[in-house]
Amino acid sequence: MSIAITDIGELVTNDPAVGDGLGVIRDAAVVIDGDRIAWTGPSADAPAADEAFDAAGRAVLPGFVDSHAHLVFAGERAEEFAARMSGRSYAAGGIRTTVARTRAASDDELRATVRRLVGEMARQGTTTVECKSGYGLTVEQEERAVRIAAEFADEVTYLGAHVVPSEYGDDTAAYTRLASTDMLAACAPHARWVDVFCERGAFDADQAREVLQAGVKAGLGARVHANQLTEGPAVRLAVELDAASADHCTFLSDADVDALASSRTVATLLPGVEFSTRQPYPDARRLLDAGATVALASDCNPGSCYSSSMAFCIAVAVRDMRMTPAEAVWSATAGGARALRRTDVGRLAPGARADVHLLDAPSHIHLAYRPGVPQTAAVWRAGVQVR
Repeated sequence: MSIAITDIGELVTNDPAVGDGLGVIRDAAVVIDGDRIAWTGPSADAPAADEAFDAAGRAVLPGFVDSHAHLVFAGERAEEFAARMSGRSYAAGGIRTTVARTRAASDDELRATVRRLVGEMARQGTTTVECKSGYGLTVEQEERAVRIAAEFADEVTYLGAHVVPSEYGDDTAAYTRLASTDMLAACAPHARWVDVFCERGAFDADQAREVLQAGVKAGLGARVHANQLTEGPAVRLAVELDAASADHCTFLSDADVDALASSRTVATLLPGVEFSTRQPYPDARRLLDAGATVALASDCNPGSCYSSSMAFCIAVAVRDMRMTPAEAVWSATAGGARALRRTDVGRLAPGARADVHLLDAPSHIHLAYRPGVPQTAAVWRAGVQVR
């Protein structure tokens, strides 16, 4: 079955063959054949298709690629958020509150939460989701988390090294060994990635390296929670290990920026976290001007950012991180694909997966220009209309 989406006022392709930046085609059309993009170009030249959809002059862009989310959890932490808004600082220890609730939840309860949030994302234009474990922190619980995540998410990440659970006390070395051995062995069959929170209050560089290298040896790609709370070694560790992404990148030295700019490692920025924690925003302009690749992601989780809205992230990145609207849209689509080392998503070109996001607006600029306003008119994921 094929479908032609015609009368597109502005088509964002992210296709370098079309032009620099967003690869915009005006007065455009897209033809979907099965689960793939078959054709893009001027609307007047669109080939025949089995069905037609009139975009009525509105904008179309690739589905958002959310490359950092924590969706397998139970409970919520609204009171913690309220306390932060009253002046309490954010610390990694709050994760343990969610760990206790998640361990007590049933499989069906966790499954319902992931299903709800992935559906919420899809209704807002997100068609590719990365989902992490990290709220179980035992072999059995982490295996359960990645197994459930794999039922709903395109990309699954093993994050057993999120924080050290309370039953280990201060014995971070013992927990690191577990996360690098038995826990990893149980989780690797369900995951594509291994991640570590390399930060004060979590894991130091040597411990993070131990887990990441074990994960890579087990066939997983590396990702790193890096430099969220302080400057530290995490970004340079990510580059050293050719990690696909260093996520957060809030506090960066000149050496960190240079390392990212000279590597394949994407700097994934999570503006919803800074909004929800009142931390300083990362300086996207500094990274972009240095030549680093930047992605935007939601970091949807119950503690530091309980938002699944990529449009919100775009608006905040433009307003507070010195990105242009075009840069922010690229980072939320093609940038996210690069952070996942995917070439089939984040763009609209022949052969790409047919992930299409129709805005109820004439231009991608409206995502930042009209913050907080729902603007998703229709969404196709792998050629199937999901909104």
